[in-house]
Amino acid sequence: MTPATRHSVSVAGAVVDEAGRLLAIRRRDNGRWEPPGGVLELGEVLHDGVRREVLEETGLDVEPDALTGIYQNIPRGIVAFVFRCHAIGGQLGPSIEASEVAWLTPNEITDRMAEAYSVRLLDALTPNGGQPHLRHHDGIHLLPVP
Repeated sequence: MTPATRHSVSVAGAVVDEAGRLLAIRRRDNGRWEPPGGVLELGEVLHDGVRREVLEETGLDVEPDALTGIYQNIPRGIVAFVFRCHAIGGQLGPSIEASEVAWLTPNEITDRMAEAYSVRLLDALTPNGGQPHLRHHDGIHLLPVP
């Protein structure tokens, strides 16, 4: 790896409610709907990162249940780990990073999100033989498996 080569590790929570809806945020910086999540801090373990990011962006305390997917943004060098989670407390509401938070159905997720982000939530509802889904994307669209 050359000094100019950089990779980033991020985490996201696919928080599912009792009705099977998934939690999503509308980002303040670009107005797009996405799963709550962000960059893992140096020295932070994956589960703690998911808990922190979901709390910061939505006000909910969550507990990760299972790793449901690993998503690689090829052009930007970002690898995202997505965990299905359930809420254990907190107060749902907008934040410094999210102008809106909402519980969305799978159809609403497909309508509001770019494919590279909607698949992260939809995969959390779709078993993959006990294994996480592995996907590659360009930031918007899924790419064929190499």
